[in-house]
Amino acid sequence: MNKQTVRDVDLTGKRVLIRVDFNVPLDGDKVTDDTRVRAAIPTLKYILEQNPRYIALMSHLGRPKGEPKPEFSLRPVVPVLAELLGTDVAFAEDCVGEVAQKAAGALPEGGVLLLENTRFHAEETKNDEAFARQLAELGDIYVNDAFGSAHRAHASTEGVTHYLPAVGGFLMEKELAYLANAVESPERPFVAILGGAKVSDKIGVIESLLSKCDRLLIGGGMANTFFKAQGYDMGDSLVEAEALDTAKDLLAQSSGKLMLPDEVVIADAFDNEANTRVIAPSDGVPAGWRVLDISPGAVEAFREVLKDARTIVWNGPMGVFEMPNFAKGTYQIAEILAESGATTVIGGGDSVAAVKKAGLGERMSHISTGGGASLELLEGRELPGVAALNDL
Repeated sequence: MNKQTVRDVDLTGKRVLIRVDFNVPLDGDKVTDDTRVRAAIPTLKYILEQNPRYIALMSHLGRPKGEPKPEFSLRPVVPVLAELLGTDVAFAEDCVGEVAQKAAGALPEGGVLLLENTRFHAEETKNDEAFARQLAELGDIYVNDAFGSAHRAHASTEGVTHYLPAVGGFLMEKELAYLANAVESPERPFVAILGGAKVSDKIGVIESLLSKCDRLLIGGGMANTFFKAQGYDMGDSLVEAEALDTAKDLLAQSSGKLMLPDEVVIADAFDNEANTRVIAPSDGVPAGWRVLDISPGAVEAFREVLKDARTIVWNGPMGVFEMPNFAKGTYQIAEILAESGATTVIGGGDSVAAVKKAGLGERMSHISTGGGASLELLEGRELPGVAALNDL
C-alpha cells in the first residue's frame, strides 16, 4: 500500500488517536464475538511498545442514529480489550468534549482509553468539521486501523485527517495488501466466486471482476436472476425483475467467463424441512417450488474450475445459508478453498460466517473484516478512509 503506516512515524511520547472497528455483536452487556477486537491487537501492541503518551480508541457500534443509546455503548468492550492487551483500559463516557479530555488527561504514561460510540453524535456520519476537530484534539497523530469503516467518509475516518498526520495500522495494511493485490496483480488463474441474494448489490463488483478475473462463479439467490434472464422458469424463486436486463448484459459481455450452477436444489417451501429435488435450471422450476442451494453436482463443476486457481476471492453464500439443509453448497465451497493451494481471500459477512462455522478460518489466506469496504475495493473504488492517509 502506498500509504504510511505506524512503522513510518515516531510515536514516542505522542498522544495516539486510533480509529478501530469494534462494531461487535452484543448480548446485553456481553461481547459474543471478539474477532474485530482481536484484529486490532497487533497494531495496538506495536504502538504501546513505542512508548506513546497514551492511546485513545474511537469506534462506532450499531446504528444509534446520532443520539446516546445504552444498548449501543462500547463499555462492554473494555474487559475484552483489557484481557487481550494485558493492560488496564479506561473508558470515557463521551468521545469528545470535557469528558473525553479529562479521561485522556488522567491516563498514566502509556495508558489506554476507549472512547464512547462516535455515532452517539449525529455529526460523526455527517463528517462535521467542528466535530472532527474536537476528536483530533485528543491526539498528536491519527492511526486508522478500521478497514470495515474505510469506505465511509465520516468524522472519525476522514474528517480527523485534516487536523493530524494520518497513517494506517497493520490490519488496514493487511486488508489492502490482500484485497488490492487480488484485484490488481493476482497470481493466475484468478477465480472469483460471488453469492448472496441480489445481483443489484453487486453489479459494479461483477463488472469490475469480469475485466480482471479468469473465471467468475455465481451462486446463491443472485444466480436465479441470471437463470431468468436466460428465459428459464424460476417458479417461486427469488428473482430481481428490475435487474433482468442487467443480468442479460452481463452474460453477453462475460465472454464465457461467467459460470452459473448447472444444477440446483429446489424446495417446495421456504423451510429447512421442506421437500427437495435436484434439477437443471434449464428444465424450469415448477410452480410453488424455489431454488435454495446449489447441488453436489454443481459443487463438483465449480471444483474443476477452482482446482487450478492460484488466486480465489469469495464473497457471498451459495444458498440460504441460515437453514442447515441449504447451507451444504456453501460449506462444500469453503472446504474446496481450505484444501486449495491458492491464495484465498474471503470477504463479506455470510461467507466469513460460513468459513468460521465450518472451522476453516485458519486455513484461508485472508478473511476480511469489512463487508462493504471489501466489496467497494473489489469494485475498484477508492475508499475515503484510505485516500485520506498520508502518502509514502
